[in-house]
Amino acid sequence: MTVMLKAILKVGIFHGIKHAFPTANISTTLCRLSFPKIYTKTGDKGTSATFTGERRVKDDNIFEALGTTDELSSAIGVAMEHCTDAGHTFIHQLETVQCVLQDVGSAIATPSTSARDAHRKKTEFSLQHVTTLENWIDTHTEELPPLKYFILPSGGKSATSLHLARSICRRAERRITPLVRSGEVEPETLRYLNRLSDYLFTVARLAAIREGQKEKIYHRVEKEIS
Repeated sequence: MTVMLKAILKVGIFHGIKHAFPTANISTTLCRLSFPKIYTKTGDKGTSATFTGERRVKDDNIFEALGTTDELSSAIGVAMEHCTDAGHTFIHQLETVQCVLQDVGSAIATPSTSARDAHRKKTEFSLQHVTTLENWIDTHTEELPPLKYFILPSGGKSATSLHLARSICRRAERRITPLVRSGEVEPETLRYLNRLSDYLFTVARLAAIREGQKEKIYHRVEKEIS
């Protein structure tokens, strides 16, 4: 049982007793709770641990990739807030993506150079996640007009925030590429991020169209004459 789970159970038991016996003199000292601290101080010397227990410097490629996927999930969270305000129906898909990104992070944090079979079994990444994205893309594309021009990140707050998430997704893809090339991370994670950027582009366009917003189109800017 984890420390967090123990703490949750203690809180639940204590408040359950208080609810059942509101007049009882129950001292909180008899049910003293010990919550895990958010800080551990183990990284104060510039290293962090992977899931396998290996310690690496914080600017290692593993942590660069982990940090960027975390940033991507945060950007999707911001986009979800805008999409929720606009009443879009694909919110649950974005939430699913955030959960899958946690699995991507687990796979990244399990480098093959130090992973045992037990580690790999826990963090194995399923290609079904890629198939799910492809199905969503195909469904949403049916609602979109053909793309004839390069479009700029635009089309309202929902669409623009999704475009921002898409560009961060591309960066996450670039961060993971050297890890896949070296064999430290399984290629399925890279395939997922590649497809995810396509999905985010698709729903960005969908958001703009459903909100009646006009997407800005790229045009060549001629040299200005001073």
